[in-house]
Amino acid sequence: MTDHAQIRRRRFMTLTATGIAGSSFMHSFGENAHADTKSEQKPWLRKTLKVGMIRSKGSLTDKFNMAKEAGFEGVELNVPGIDIEAAKKAAKESGIIIDGTVGGYHWGQRHTDPDPKVREVALEKLKQGLTETAAVGGKTMLLVPGHGKDGTDAEVMERAQTAIRSALPVAKEKGVSILIENVWNDFCYDHEGGNDQSAERLAAFIDSFNSPLVGVQYDIGNHWKYGDPAEWIRTLNKRIKKLDTKGFSREQGKFTKITEGDINWPSVEKALRDVGFTGWLAAEVGGGDLTRLKEVSAHMDESLNCNKSIAGAG
Repeated sequence: MTDHAQIRRRRFMTLTATGIAGSSFMHSFGENAHADTKSEQKPWLRKTLKVGMIRSKGSLTDKFNMAKEAGFEGVELNVPGIDIEAAKKAAKESGIIIDGTVGGYHWGQRHTDPDPKVREVALEKLKQGLTETAAVGGKTMLLVPGHGKDGTDAEVMERAQTAIRSALPVAKEKGVSILIENVWNDFCYDHEGGNDQSAERLAAFIDSFNSPLVGVQYDIGNHWKYGDPAEWIRTLNKRIKKLDTKGFSREQGKFTKITEGDINWPSVEKALRDVGFTGWLAAEVGGGDLTRLKEVSAHMDESLNCNKSIAGAG
C-alpha cells in the first residue's frame, strides 16, 4: 500500500469512527432530552383502579369511560376468564390503559393448599392469567401466593416458590411480571404480632427467585396495622414494581377511605421518593358511581401528590 493510500485509509477510519461516536452521542443526547421533556409533564404516580370498583351500568367501554372521567389513566382486570376482545375494544374506545391484572382465583385455589390437586389447578390459572394479561396489553399480574396457615412455614414457602417458579417461563414468554401483594394471609409476617414488624421476610421471598419478573405490588394500607409503611417501602426498595393504596385506622382497627385513617402519608411519600419509585398506583377501596370514583381519585392526589411531575418529584 502506498503512503498516500495509507494516509487516505487512516483519514477514512478516523472520520468513520468520529462519525459513529458523534452519532451515538447525539442519539443518546436526543433520547435524554426527549425523556427530560416528557418527565416535566408526566406525573410521578399514574392512577389506576380495580375494575370491580367501577359501578357503571352498560358495557365495559362504559366502565372504562367512567374511570377516565373520574381521573384514572388505567384499569386492572381480574384474571383468568376475561373477554379479551371486549377488553381490547373497551381500552381502544375509551383510551384507558389496561396496565395489569389481579388473580381472581387465589383465595379459592391457593398455591399453598395442602392438596396437590388444588395446587395444580391454581398453577394452571396462574399461567392462564399471565397469558390473558399479555393478550390485553397488561404488564403485571397481582398474586397472593398462598396462606400461612396451609402448613408449616417451610411447607408454605416451598409450595409458593414452586408455583411461581413453574409459572416463570410463561411470564418470561409473555413479558408479564408476577407481583406479590402483602395481604392479611399470615404470609411473611405474624398476623398475631405487633405493629413493629419489618418487610425483611417478604424481601427475602422475592429475592429467592432471582428474577426481574417477580416483584411486589405493595399495598400501603394493608400492613399499617403490623408495621410502618415507610420502613417497608425502604426495605422492599426496588422490589416494588407497583402500589396499591387504601386507608387504615389503627385506633379504630379497620380500613377506611384513603385519607380518613391515620397513615402518615407524608412519610410514605418521602420513602417512595427516597427509593426512586415512579409508576402505577392502584386504588383498592370501596367503589361506586362517578361521584365516588372522583372522590377516590381526589384522595389519591391528596395523600401522595400524584400529579407532581417526575422531574419535580425528587
